[in-house]
Amino acid sequence: MRLLLALLLPFSVFFTIGRPFAGLLCLILQITLIGWIPAAIWAVYALSQYKTDQKIKEALGKR
Repeated sequence: MRLLLALLLPFSVFFTIGRPFAGLLCLILQITLIGWIPAAIWAVYALSQYKTDQKIKEALGKR
């Protein structure tokens, strides 16, 4: 679901993962039509980093 959101509305992903300032910066980038592609790439990258961080926290919590 978040991946689809990252492609259609890149700025919204940052708000769902708790990074509102990055979300505002992404929104400014997304406003321009040319900036939409870099914004979507950035959102997908940030989402993958978020998922990796969650997996690390989960693995360390089980110790």
